[in-house]
Amino acid sequence: MSRNTDSWKRELKIGAVIRRSPGVTRWARETWKPVAVIPGAPEAFWNELVRDGEVVDYHAGTVAMELFRADVEGYLVSLNMAVPSVWVILDRDQSGRSPSGWVVSAVTASAHEALDSLDSGESIVEAVPIPESLAAWIKEFIDMHYVEEPFKKRRRDEISVDGSEDGKGDARIRQESDVFRAPANQKTPRVH
Repeated sequence: MSRNTDSWKRELKIGAVIRRSPGVTRWARETWKPVAVIPGAPEAFWNELVRDGEVVDYHAGTVAMELFRADVEGYLVSLNMAVPSVWVILDRDQSGRSPSGWVVSAVTASAHEALDSLDSGESIVEAVPIPESLAAWIKEFIDMHYVEEPFKKRRRDEISVDGSEDGKGDARIRQESDVFRAPANQKTPRVH
């Protein structure tokens, strides 16, 4: 019996739009923040899109966003956020070619994958609003693969909780009095 596994994965080229804004402190001359994505974008590397005074939007890069059947719950979380979002992940530019010092390493629809990248502390991870066409594409994939598991209440083991408490403490240790006494009550003054 052969299973068709082609539908278990889906891929689309996504461009990331990064905004450069003037910094708000003397230590940060400028800030770089992902603000949008472009579904089906061509290859690009820091192409200027829009300039409004000192604020500039760049098409910073295009990466393949992959959807996997095993991650549908993470996609569902992203689509059910107050503002449905995808996540842009930026890592340090090792080549030194980027004007920001960062490169687009991934765009993901999985909130779980974004959280994993955020845990490293090495990446910039930012949620950006998802275009409706991309949301529909992701939703179609979720509908094909998501199976809601019914809630199963656990049953406790049948044990008796109304019995007496025989043998408090360890039976191997000799008890001279109440096992719940304060340790200070058993000290005797030392004579030198």
